[in-house]
Amino acid sequence: MTLNNNAPTAKRIAIVVFSGGQDSTTCLVQALQQYDEVHAITFDYGQRHKAEIDVAKALASKLGVASHKVLDVGLLNELAISALTRDNIPVSNELMDNGLPNTFVPGRNILFLTLAGIFAYQIGAEAVITGVCETDFSGYPDCRNDFVVALNKALELGMERHLRLVTPLMWLNKAETWALADHYGQLDLVRHHTLTCYNGIQGDGCGECPACKLRHQGLQEYVAHQSQVQQSLQQKLASA
Repeated sequence: MTLNNNAPTAKRIAIVVFSGGQDSTTCLVQALQQYDEVHAITFDYGQRHKAEIDVAKALASKLGVASHKVLDVGLLNELAISALTRDNIPVSNELMDNGLPNTFVPGRNILFLTLAGIFAYQIGAEAVITGVCETDFSGYPDCRNDFVVALNKALELGMERHLRLVTPLMWLNKAETWALADHYGQLDLVRHHTLTCYNGIQGDGCGECPACKLRHQGLQEYVAHQSQVQQSLQQKLASA
């Protein structure tokens, strides 16, 4: 792989922060249609269900990315106490004393996007793509647009290089995210081969955790109102 420490190359290159879940897989599917070369980067932070790393590897291979890196960032697990980093903390729908879900991993997206930005610098990528979403953001502060805009500016200042943090799902609800996967002919792949469930069950998941409920509600809405949801999606894509 050729290193490029300066401006992006003429070839359009993107990096997708890739967990193997519904959102990041949908972003990867879209990116493969929009860029000449797409790389995926997955982070092993000692997450509760490491099965998602195997799912990410299988999907990256199936979809044909240029490369797929799995980076060990286990230090995050030591620093960030969450239901997603500790087996002894049950996933709960109740908020913690600070008003955040107990599945929030503090600093996760700060670290992941910063490391992906460094990778982008090295390979001359113009964009880092992430599946964060403010419409259905589950209460995570590092999924908000203001956060992404601020970090984007910091990365550009810190590396003296143009870089775009791209958030294709930022203003989509879950029904529209399903519609986007269907738009690219990959609804079945996203439904049956991704892992979004907080309890580590692939496909439709456990049906009980907050992630599964949000995902299921979005799918039901899309199935029930497919034409309307597709129309709403196209309007948002046109105005993006």
